[in-house]
Order: sequence, then C-alpha cells, then structure tokens
Amino acid sequence: MPNEQVFSVRGDAELIMRAGHLFESAQTEFLCAARDLRTWSQPEARAAIGNRMRAADSPDFTTRKLLSPVALADEEARTHLRLVQSKGALVRISGSPLPHETILIDRRVMILAGRETPTGREYTVTTSQILVDGVHSLFQALWDSAVGLDTYLRSDVPHLDADGRMILEALASGLTDASAAKRLGFSLRTYRRRVAELMATLEADSRFQAGLRAGELGIPR
Repeated sequence: MPNEQVFSVRGDAELIMRAGHLFESAQTEFLCAARDLRTWSQPEARAAIGNRMRAADSPDFTTRKLLSPVALADEEARTHLRLVQSKGALVRISGSPLPHETILIDRRVMILAGRETPTGREYTVTTSQILVDGVHSLFQALWDSAVGLDTYLRSDVPHLDADGRMILEALASGLTDASAAKRLGFSLRTYRRRVAELMATLEADSRFQAGLRAGELGIPR
C-alpha cells in the first residue's frame, strides 16, 4: 500500500471484507502471536482467511505462530496445532503474557485483535512502518525465548478434557457442590472426586487457586 493507513473494523465478516486483500497479498511471511485459538469467533472466518493465503503453500513462505500455554488447554486445540505444524508452520509456546492476537504480514501490515464484545471483536489494521517494525521486534524477542510445540508437549504440562473444563467453570462460577453436580449430571460424590482430581492436575492447593486457573485458561467466571 503506497500510503500508511490505520483503520478499525468490528467482527470477523467486516475484517474479511475490508482487509481480506491484505492476506491475499502475503508473499514471504505470516506471523501470529495469540493468547489462545479463539480469536476468530466463527470457524468459517478462520477458513476464509486461510483460503486467501495463496502464497502459504510456497516453500519460500514462512508461517510462525506464537501462543501461550492457554492455547493447549484441551486436546482439540493440541490436535489443531499439530496439524498446523505438520503443514509447515513453526509453532512455539511462550511463557510471557500475549495479546488476544497480533498478526504481521510481510513486515508491512499489522492486525491487532481486541476483546470480544456483544457486537463482535474489534480489529485494528495498520500499515505504519514504525508500528509494524516495533511490534515485529517484540515478536522476535518473545519467539527467541519461547519453546517449540513438540518440546512443550513432551513436558509434564497439565491439560483439561471437556469434563475438566466444565468443572473448572463451575468452580469459577461459585456454584455449591450440589448445584454444580446437578448441572453437570454427576452424583455429589463423583463431582467432589473429580474436583479433587482436577485440583491435583492443576497443582492447586485449594479450590480458590483452581478458580484462579479458570482465568488463566480463558474460562469466564
């Protein structure tokens, strides 16, 4: 783009409509730093963006994804990342706090994702070279200190199945054991046993600590 631009859009559809051509124009590099895998609220939006990355199949094209451990909280996410990696992307896990999502294309375009709102997630798009270069440098610093996906998965890192996430959500919501067990379809005894197992998995000394982990895993309180 000949002139520097900054604009904001709201929601996946508007982002694709106004900035889809920027993904199509990618030639050498696609970098993504994200807290988790839920930035695109609709799977169709993620697929649409992927389909526009025409150069991604080129052997000279580099895709790097930098994620926080929250992105590995469930097996579905792990499977997705393994698939992404098998297609040639480089994936690393960072222990440093990461934003909802930052995308850099060819060191000339940057897309920042904001928080989810009732009217959709807001995205800010800029071609300001000063901003792009600055964030690119930060990305590289975090990338250099991050751990490869395979190495991270080989370490003893706890992750939660669907029941575990539901129990963690119940703990974070403040439900009584009886109410939570009823909601999840467990007996009270089974629910309490699963809570104890969950606390052990998360290495939490109390239910309060387990509840704090809900925030770390992106589960609403």
